[in-house]
This record gives sequence, structure tokens and C-alpha cells, in this order.
Amino acid sequence: MSAPVLEPDDEAIARAVRTLRGGGLVAMPTETVYGLACDASHGQAIARLYDAKGRPSFNPLIAHVADEAMARREAGGWDGQRGAAARLSAAFWPGPLTLVMPFATDTGSVSDLARAGLPTIALRQPDHPVAQRLIRAFGGPLVAPSANPSGRMSPTRAEHVAAEMGDLVDLILDGGACRVGLESTIVSLVGMEPALLRPGGLDPSDLEQVLGRPLRQGGDRPDAPSSPGQLLRHYAPRARLRLNAIACDEGEVFLGFGSQGVSGSSDANLSPSGSLIEAAANLFTLLRALDDRATAIAVAPIPTIGLGLAINDRLQRAARRE
Repeated sequence: MSAPVLEPDDEAIARAVRTLRGGGLVAMPTETVYGLACDASHGQAIARLYDAKGRPSFNPLIAHVADEAMARREAGGWDGQRGAAARLSAAFWPGPLTLVMPFATDTGSVSDLARAGLPTIALRQPDHPVAQRLIRAFGGPLVAPSANPSGRMSPTRAEHVAAEMGDLVDLILDGGACRVGLESTIVSLVGMEPALLRPGGLDPSDLEQVLGRPLRQGGDRPDAPSSPGQLLRHYAPRARLRLNAIACDEGEVFLGFGSQGVSGSSDANLSPSGSLIEAAANLFTLLRALDDRATAIAVAPIPTIGLGLAINDRLQRAARRE
């Protein structure tokens, strides 16, 4: 059954907020493209979002915020790099600019899964009245990658979303045509100097004029993502990972899945019921917990279907030793 397409009046916004708080998916317009929004703190909603898009890997997602105050609760480093974050947000927010910054572990709410287990967060304040009303009414960040199947063209009208994802989302807010039509420019403020991670709806020379210096190109690592559209660094535990394990070897703890379950007090299970959505939602949290307890982790086999493809991709990256 296709999701309802609603004019964004007060009743529709309230319905969308109820849907988001229940872990649902809402397609919302932004000035760039239509985004597939869910609660940025809700691991299972984010896992469902990945499943709906058919993403083959857990790339970091952009968290959309209502204002700088909400952004400051999610990210640190606002005074670093000669105040670059404050200057860029003052000049280009709301607008098609995403800032990658250190995650604020004390006050931030965006889940590990949305951040792909990284210590950074990608933030943007969209310049669209419907998106702004929805985020304010919801009261917290929404992750909202483009509302299209992975690898397909980004949607700029509600009918594009309905045609390609209408049976995978819960509600579509129709805010008309997107005026920019390009995804946001992504700038990293992690490290010594600002870096352009993805070109988008802003001219880099305008950013450089505000910063008073040139943008570094790209990031530090070309093999795993630190933001949408750019491959950089990925989460890797300190512990050695052994994949597709049936049982523990000496000195290992066991990360189970389904019937390949918990065998000791230090062990954990991604999903005792065998749900790939639950497993995706728990992946980074449980890896991190076991990494704090052991030097070697044995991981049960994960089915290579649906979200299992993304889970296996991330586990293989984490297991790789450079």
C-alpha cells in the first residue's frame, strides 16, 4: 500500500511527528532534494531506513537540525579552527551546507548507527519551511538521506518519492518542487584545516571567502566513509574480529545472532530473534561494548540478504587489518 501524500498543514505535521516518534519513515521536502526522514536517535528506525533505501553499507547520515542551538547539543568544536563552524553556519544556515564535526558525547542524541560508529557527526539546517516546521515540532534531529533507492536519482518532487518508495515509507509531505536540486555541500571541520568532502549546492569560493582561507580537498582516507558522498575512515575496534564463527576460541568473546546466541557473561547477541533490522540497530553499540571488554571477538554468521549485506560489509571493514 502506497504512503499517503499530504499537504503540509498543521494536522499533517502533527501526524508526521507521531509517525517519527513511533519509529516510522517520513519523506520531507528540503531545498535540495526530498529526504527520507526518521528519528536520528532511534536505532531501529535508522536500520529500517537503510533497509528501505537498499544501501549496501552503513555510510554516515546527515542529521538535520532546527537551529544552531540544536546543532551545538550534537557537536563539539565550535570554537576550533578560528571559529569556522560558527562563521559558516551564520553565513550559510539555513541552507545547503553540511558540517562534519566532533560528536558531543555528553549531550548528543544521534545514534551510533546514524554516525556509522564514528566519533564525528554531519549536521545541516535545511532551508525549507516544511522541513523546519517538522524538525521544530519533533524537537530533535532527523536523519534524512535522499528519498530514493540507493544508486537512483535523487527526488525533487513528492511524486518522485511516491513512484519509487511509496510502499516503503509511512507518509510523504508534499512541499512542491525543490529549488536547488543538488545535494548539500559537505565541509569537514575535523582536523587542522577545513576540507571539502563533497561539492554540492554552494560555490566553494563563497565558503572560502567566509573562512578567509582555501578549503583542503577531500579527506584523510579514501577507503571508507566519514560523510555521505565521500569515502574516508571507518569504525574499527581495537579487538581482533573473527567472522562467521560458530563458537569461541580461547580468549575470545562471542557476538551472536539468532540461535547462535549468548554463551557467557561477557557475550552479546545482535538479535536473539534473528531480526536483521534489530541486528543493524545494535551493531555498533555491541561491538563497542565488547571491544571494551576483550582483545578478540568471534562474530556469528549473518545472513547475506537485505540488511545483512550492509552488516557484513561493516563487519568485514572492521575485521580488516591494515
